Amino acid sequence: MNPLASFRAFRIHDDADGYRSGIQTIALDDLNPGEVVIRPAYSSVNFKDALAGTGKGKILRRFPLVGGIDVAGHVLQSRDPAFKEGDAVLVTGSGLSETRDGGYSEIARLDARWVIPLPAGLSLRESMILGTAGFTAALALLRMVENRQTPELGPLAVTGATGGVGSLAVAIFAKAGFSVHAISGKPEHAAYLTSLGAEQVLPREALATTRPMETARFGGGLDNVGGPMLTSLLAQTAPYGNVASAGLAASAQLDATVMPFIIRGVSLLGVASAGTARDIREEVWRRLASDWKPATLDAICTREVALDGLQDVFATMLAGGSQGRTLVCIQ
Repeated sequence: MNPLASFRAFRIHDDADGYRSGIQTIALDDLNPGEVVIRPAYSSVNFKDALAGTGKGKILRRFPLVGGIDVAGHVLQSRDPAFKEGDAVLVTGSGLSETRDGGYSEIARLDARWVIPLPAGLSLRESMILGTAGFTAALALLRMVENRQTPELGPLAVTGATGGVGSLAVAIFAKAGFSVHAISGKPEHAAYLTSLGAEQVLPREALATTRPMETARFGGGLDNVGGPMLTSLLAQTAPYGNVASAGLAASAQLDATVMPFIIRGVSLLGVASAGTARDIREEVWRRLASDWKPATLDAICTREVALDGLQDVFATMLAGGSQGRTLVCIQ
């Protein structure tokens, strides 16, 4: 049987019958146009996937779409000479499960300009344990080091440290030579964070200050939470340190003063992984496959599911019960 004529995909609808998602049997012609057709091996689950799959967040810009903002697999067909049958490739973000069909499918058709050859040093499985979460953490570090962040400035704080981005940030930052202080409201996971490379695991109260400036405690950090914790992290960052903002798990608001910026020269860096330019994207993946590759990826992958298990994962994630990364095994 032709695998392109009939295959399973996790599809999301919003129409007269309401918002709904689930496994459907579709064909290649049901997917968005693209130059590269692949047989996915793995995907992953990100917070954005949970929002899209349940309708709890306005992620998709058109319907219906196949969910999944990450995918990795082997090329079946390509109209772009840069790719040939059998090539191992990956895509993260780049409009997947937002403006075009994503990776939760037994067949995926992709826009060639966003397809990245799997870099030497990574397996397909490892690339999806990393996925958008690892890419986001590494992109944050790239932005920081390009703005003169060094280990000598002090430890890097990571908020929301037990989540996917947070767990990978702890491991990636430590591998890159930085001291890491993990901030978490889940003390029962302290040993897990230490195993990933955190030198200290601090409670949320470490970032509970409401004063515009505090004693400099951190060289910088990555915030996945937003709101008062980001404000407090800025107030405790050393002169000319960098704080990267990559999430809003607690709040989209930022009630802060300019004091850390004009007195200490602190920089607040935005991290928007979905639309990253290709040259930067390739550099991030090069680093993730080499000097920034965590040795603890298997520990960070705390759950593996098939397409049929996605709904349960989404519910757990949105309830705040997830730890580490969930790998989606498609084939």
